Amino acid sequence: MNNFKKRWNITSNWQVFIILIVFAITGSSSAYLSKPVLSLFGIAKENVSGWIYYPLYIILIFPIYQVLLVFFGFVFRQFDFFWAFEKKMLRSLKLGWIGDFFDSKFKK
Repeated sequence: MNNFKKRWNITSNWQVFIILIVFAITGSSSAYLSKPVLSLFGIAKENVSGWIYYPLYIILIFPIYQVLLVFFGFVFRQFDFFWAFEKKMLRSLKLGWIGDFFDSKFKK
């Protein structure tokens, strides 16, 4: 646990618990919200092949997850941790310019 806290620069076990809760809520919520978003575009399991529906569903989960992760991080008062986590993830996907853009617009 101490390696986990040191690696993520976390100060307490309570903060670790909250962070894990945020990850769990975000994953479940993004999967849940992807279906209504697809149906908003007229894409449903009933009218589209599974070979099209499921890849679109999985692809859609990713951006919804990114937005919800920062949102729930804010709600649970861990915004700084999740914003740093998000920027690191975006940089690894060669999309670091998105994090830089928001940092320049909403700098503290």
